[in-house]
Amino acid sequence: MSENTENDRVATDPGDPRRVGPVATGIVGPTLALVAVILVAAALRPGATSVGPVMAELRHQFGLNGAVAGLLTALPGLTFGAIGALAVALARRIGLTAGVFTGLVLITLGFLLRTFTGSTAAFLACTLIGLAGMALGNVLVPAWIKRHGGGAVTRLMTAYSVTLLIGAAAASILAAPLVRVAPGGWRAALGVWGLAAGIGLLPWLVLTLRERRDRADRAGAPILPPSGSLLRSPTALALSLFFGMQALNAYAQFGWLPQIYRDAGLSGEAAGALLGLISLLGIVGGFLMPVWVERSTDLTAGIVGFGVLTVGGYVGLWLAPATVPWLWAGLLGLGGWAFTAAIAMITARTHNPHVTARVSGFAQPVGYVLAGLGPLLVGVLYQVTHGWTAVLALLVGTAVVMTVAGLRLARPTYVDDEI
Repeated sequence: MSENTENDRVATDPGDPRRVGPVATGIVGPTLALVAVILVAAALRPGATSVGPVMAELRHQFGLNGAVAGLLTALPGLTFGAIGALAVALARRIGLTAGVFTGLVLITLGFLLRTFTGSTAAFLACTLIGLAGMALGNVLVPAWIKRHGGGAVTRLMTAYSVTLLIGAAAASILAAPLVRVAPGGWRAALGVWGLAAGIGLLPWLVLTLRERRDRADRAGAPILPPSGSLLRSPTALALSLFFGMQALNAYAQFGWLPQIYRDAGLSGEAAGALLGLISLLGIVGGFLMPVWVERSTDLTAGIVGFGVLTVGGYVGLWLAPATVPWLWAGLLGLGGWAFTAAIAMITARTHNPHVTARVSGFAQPVGYVLAGLGPLLVGVLYQVTHGWTAVLALLVGTAVVMTVAGLRLARPTYVDDEI
């Protein structure tokens, strides 16, 4: 049977578990889909990455001790894990589109309201509200793209991945300058990202209202999970581990790489620039990885490459961090392309958008819990050992685990078939 014939059979056979339903519905045109995806992706990182650069101001404002400040830095990963696990259940009740819109509402309200409070408890509560909205978007947007992307899934996933990375980098770069020049100081530096998220409310409100009016689409919108536990799927388990290990490495680098370089004798400006190099390379990977994952029949060489590059970067930091520091940062940045590869695999390793949502809600919470715990573990090891040798050895080990898990994903296998 030819590929086209098989695709036609899947699309028309209501009993086939891969059938995705009315993907090309009337509620989403290609331009609106692209704009909506870009705007929601732009809201899913800045509220978290803008906090670190203004931590000194927050500690002064609220009198935060080291433990509370550490909790604040760990909240994004932990919240993404805890709330992300509930996202699919919410989408079953109200639909994917309404679920994404709800996430944007929470992001806008949470990150705007926290700029008006003088209470530590209220600031943390509003931060949690905003992070909960980001967690919903993390899980539901890939499934929404799978359902409504039609023939443009790869283009939309590329736009989504690149915008995620640009938003994260822009917020971390602009936060400190905004503190100096904007009226309100840190409040403006954080609040601007709540306002930016609000821009995305209009297209997602339009999509939500259109979906409610379209009865045929509305009937297919709630996520009705196919029978079978994802724990029975080797692909889903491997994707969770692969995503988790790359997330742990990424957040450990964001939190501690500048300190590693500063301990080696580099200036704070140089250390920040090297972290910026990693972010810049990540954006390049965001353009390339979704296309590579979608079109390649064997990802083995690339996945091994992610592992080798990451291990090489850590070994360089271990042996000679100040000798060619740009080289080690460059290796870690290229190895970090595993992030956008992992995001792309959520859609590429599933047929049915219902399964895509379940896999997204399974793999990403695991990854973000590890992302939250990773920097804490690094900090503890550094404090106990008074050096970076044990930390870098640990990170080398996680890169190896990431590679082994990734090899299970190298060839096109589908979670739908396994469950």
